[in-house]
Amino acid sequence: MSAIARADQVMRALRARYRGRAESAKATPWKSLLFTVLSARSRDVETEKVYRMLLARYPTPQKLARATPQQVAPLIARIGLFRSKAKNVVALARRITADHGGKVPADLDALVELPGVGRKTANCVLVYAFGIPAVCVDTHVHRIANRLGWVKTRTPEQTERALRAALAKRHWLNVNHTLIQFGRDICVPRKPQCWRCPVARWCSYRPKTPHP
Repeated sequence: MSAIARADQVMRALRARYRGRAESAKATPWKSLLFTVLSARSRDVETEKVYRMLLARYPTPQKLARATPQQVAPLIARIGLFRSKAKNVVALARRITADHGGKVPADLDALVELPGVGRKTANCVLVYAFGIPAVCVDTHVHRIANRLGWVKTRTPEQTERALRAALAKRHWLNVNHTLIQFGRDICVPRKPQCWRCPVARWCSYRPKTPHP
């Protein structure tokens, strides 16, 4: 069985187990982008709190563009890297307002030109905010893709590029959503629960974790 065919079998099995679609809980592309930028190296629970506080004070990119990083920093101080994120979200709002008419561009090259937006953030916005097929690689996807043997990479950026070749495009929209659920449920960072894994037969990870 080819690597692409094996990956296809895994995605089919996991999609049968983990239902749902990759869609943002945020109402607009701007809100989805803002949340994703704030969430880097931060827990979702804390990110959600500061995201709501920030939106309550600055509900549009135009209003955030008129703020200063010094005004924003106290609102997001409970998340990691809050000072650099305060600078980034203000600069981001200014660029969105000045260069894109207040609208988030639905284009990878345009997104990665924005302050604080790397390939992971850009791909996640394409997938979750616009429904455009892209490979969004977070720590779960990076870890699991390597365990499964789909890729042999050291960084999420390398994983993204490798997955574009290893994974059929019809799975791009849901690979992040699906592997996040799988990574929280079974293929956890330490001691994956291989004994109850629905895709163990197609997985390259060795040695398999035995039943406790």
